[in-house]
Amino acid sequence: MLYWTVTFLVVALVSGLLGFTNIAVGAAEIAKFLFLIFLALFIVSFIASLVTREPPRAP
Repeated sequence: MLYWTVTFLVVALVSGLLGFTNIAVGAAEIAKFLFLIFLALFIVSFIASLVTREPPRAP
């Protein structure tokens, strides 16, 4: 998912440089949306791994 975010970000930057502002705005919005989904899933995954982790064993 992060790959697609970077892809849309690059598309937004290139199209913005070339003057295609409508395409740049659309690609930037998609990149922002995908990044927020990635961030939310990352936080949920991190919290789930903290909750389900086994405690360290004594030697």
